[in-house]
Amino acid sequence: MQPLPGFRDFFPAPVPLRDSWSADLRQHIFDAWRRTARSYGFREYDGPPLEPLELYTLKSGDEIVQQLFNFEDKGGRQVALRPEMTPTLARMIAVAERHYRKPIKWFAIPQLFRYEKQQKGRLREHFQFNADIFGESDPAADAELVALLIDSLRALGLTSDDFVVRLSSRHAWQAFFEAHCSESSRAYEFYQIIDKLERDRPEVTEEKLKTLGVSFDKVRAFVDAGEPNDELRVVLEHLAARGLSDFARVDYGVIRGLAYYTGIVFEAFDKKGEFRAIAGGGRYDQLVKLVSGGKVDLPGLGFGMGDVVLAELLKSRALVPSFTAAIDVFVLIEDESLRTHSLALVQRLRDSGRRVDFPLTASKSDKQFKRALELGAARTVRLERSPEGSVLARTKDLASREETVGTTEAVV
Repeated sequence: MQPLPGFRDFFPAPVPLRDSWSADLRQHIFDAWRRTARSYGFREYDGPPLEPLELYTLKSGDEIVQQLFNFEDKGGRQVALRPEMTPTLARMIAVAERHYRKPIKWFAIPQLFRYEKQQKGRLREHFQFNADIFGESDPAADAELVALLIDSLRALGLTSDDFVVRLSSRHAWQAFFEAHCSESSRAYEFYQIIDKLERDRPEVTEEKLKTLGVSFDKVRAFVDAGEPNDELRVVLEHLAARGLSDFARVDYGVIRGLAYYTGIVFEAFDKKGEFRAIAGGGRYDQLVKLVSGGKVDLPGLGFGMGDVVLAELLKSRALVPSFTAAIDVFVLIEDESLRTHSLALVQRLRDSGRRVDFPLTASKSDKQFKRALELGAARTVRLERSPEGSVLARTKDLASREETVGTTEAVV
């Protein structure tokens, strides 16, 4: 039996095959994400992996259905496995925002599911670091979020030589449209063309822009110039104050669905261009209002960073630590009459925070010692009786080979 296409097994170290996914690496990434988010004052939340299908079609339209794992449940409801976390978060915020002081700074690490073609860096499931801020419209919030993105990558050992955050703006594109097209009613059509700027052939984009009376050459010149507007200037100034200027630059070629985003947008890319975008996000001030049916109007912004591309990037930069199954203590039980005493010692050592293992059944001494070595134990402890009948503990440091004998109290 094999996992379904696009789904992964995660093995503890040592992973059995070169292309096996490591549970230890996944936890290493999660720990860095959590540690960094909490250092920024973000609180962790979660939501259900199964949601009403309408939650996703409301945000993205009916065309998203073909990308989902969706079905009718036993109650006759149309449901889907979550393909993204932001709609769930917007629903939660719409219900509970009055109970929290603003700005609300939350993060999550959900597992997400999309029924789509597998390709490098994209599977049918992945884990994602989501960080969002609600209730603040000032660009300072955008700067805070971009800084969190940068620092969460730095926490894994990546530097400005490895990645860059490309900043863009819906407002900058809106100003460009108003300056170059007199038909304001066709703004959405313009954004759809710009959304595909990097995917369509230049001649196709040029022909589409002609119907709006917009020059393709002026669009290219606008992108190439990369002049920051006021809100991007604030973000750049804030990043400079934090010493993070080397990690970000303005790039109006970053689009990220301008029909959905309402302000600054951004994506993180590896500088060698070997992988898909590492992360992406932006401001979406209308989503909570949309999900709540107009009852709650709260500005929001956020980003998502998947584990698939990030894990591959860390491997390519030799930034994956060496993971072992090492334990602190292996308690040898060579005298079965002392098993009860040994179990008491095992429990006390575990209660003190040590990683401890022992032979579950009676076995030869050499087999037990071999098992201790296999587990990478730092020490072994063996209980023995003194000539007077008291129970003593013989501790051996497996690195130095030094032995000490004392009471179980001294061992703990």
